[in-house]
Amino acid sequence: MGNAAPATLLKSPREIEIMARGGAILHATLMHAKAHVRPGISTMELDQLVESFIRSHAGAEPAFKGLYGFPGSACISINEEIVHGIPSRKRILVDGDIVTVDVGVKLDGMFTDAAITVPVGTIDELTQRLLDVTERSLAAGIAAAVPDNHVGDIGAAVQAVVEAEGFGVVRELVGHGVGFSPHEELQIPNYGKPKRGKKLSVGLTIAIEPMVNVGTPKTKTLSDKWTVVTADGKRSAHFEHTVAITEDGPRILTLPQG
Repeated sequence: MGNAAPATLLKSPREIEIMARGGAILHATLMHAKAHVRPGISTMELDQLVESFIRSHAGAEPAFKGLYGFPGSACISINEEIVHGIPSRKRILVDGDIVTVDVGVKLDGMFTDAAITVPVGTIDELTQRLLDVTERSLAAGIAAAVPDNHVGDIGAAVQAVVEAEGFGVVRELVGHGVGFSPHEELQIPNYGKPKRGKKLSVGLTIAIEPMVNVGTPKTKTLSDKWTVVTADGKRSAHFEHTVAITEDGPRILTLPQG
């Protein structure tokens, strides 16, 4: 049994409302990027669209630009790339690809984080199932994010959905606390056992982000020191929301608010 998450990570209602405003901008940013995903566009073009869209909202900034030295505003990862793909003019999307767009927004000192994986043109049936299962596993993880549940309940919920479909859930990368900074100390694995790990308290804000592979869950990092790929070269999908733990259950902050 875990102890409660540190009180220093808990957000006030006012801080959560700021995050919800930033999260609404972030959701709109991802939908803007998705609308421009097509064969022939480069990942650098997508990154520039993301940055200009975020900055078109008063006070909003791309949280990832320069974070730990990352050069882009979005992590853009294609096919077997799981996370942290660096935008490039040389990376051109082609029909049948999938592309993950992972973005953070800073607004009034508070941070949110979200990701989607988008088909490029027409994708095969297995790849579509990968996207559907990953999105379903995120929904299951969010549903477990209720007061007095534990971090392990979230991971167990994600893992159950993924492994029932025969896919691999990445273990070497995890979700995390988010809010006062882009990455807060609490780790949110996408696997686990119920009632294990830190207890979820009202006011906690976390990024839940299943990364799901068609084959092995194992990963490796490319020579650029950023891009993480599947060890077997098979495809990976990634969906993420920032979620607040509230007395009324999980509140997804990276959706339109209203």
